[in-house]
Amino acid sequence: MASKDSQNQKPGRLPGFLPGSTDPDQHCRAASSPPRKQARQQPHDRQPSRFLPTLDLIIIHQQVELLGMILGTETSNKYEIKNSLGQRIYFAVEESICFNRNVCSTLRACTLRITDNSGREVITVNRPLRCNSCWCPCYLQELEIQAPPGTIVGYVAQKWDPFQPTFTIQNADNEDILKIVGPCATCGCFGDVDFEVQTVDEKITVGKISKYWSGFVNDVFTNADNFGIHVPADLDVTLKAAMIGACFLFDFMFFEHSLAGL
Repeated sequence: MASKDSQNQKPGRLPGFLPGSTDPDQHCRAASSPPRKQARQQPHDRQPSRFLPTLDLIIIHQQVELLGMILGTETSNKYEIKNSLGQRIYFAVEESICFNRNVCSTLRACTLRITDNSGREVITVNRPLRCNSCWCPCYLQELEIQAPPGTIVGYVAQKWDPFQPTFTIQNADNEDILKIVGPCATCGCFGDVDFEVQTVDEKITVGKISKYWSGFVNDVFTNADNFGIHVPADLDVTLKAAMIGACFLFDFMFFEHSLAGL
């Protein structure tokens, strides 16, 4: 009877363990269930939770595409994502059709795949083909954020405003969580361009997304842009992932052409 009671109690204790903690009865079940336990852990390994929870500054550096500079054509964008020490933690690559890049230019539909240093994809950013004009308020820019890939955690949506670039960060249910407001002029004449991240009511500033001025020569003759995301270290990782996606969107919309980055 005692053995039956103990077997009935084991399932009730398992939900109390945190993910990754040691189960005191693990040695009793190791022989019967290791494949199932490994299968359940694989999705968690792909979540962007290894670095993002501790970061209060995320640096995004676009790599220079020499082939595009020489031929004058649009090539797929590539970005290094670094911490405040300049150490690379992720790498992002754009997937798009050559025809779209050269015909639709900065409005093109694309997918950005973000991988860690081991090559595992941890975040997917999907951008559909949409308008980029205050005269078309019904079909403005939008991004879909998946983290891990296949699981939608939020969106970055442009809001109509005739004077300032305005965006919202939404959860998976399309509910507004944060608001991003940019300057009236995004040309950044010899200085940084800051997009403030605020609460939806615009009463509290949570952080900012900055496009760093790289110098006259770099901004005029290359498409390489540098961004910085300043956020509280304890901000939810899904919101940090959405802000990384917002950086990519801002680069396409405002700074993709070299002369626009002045």
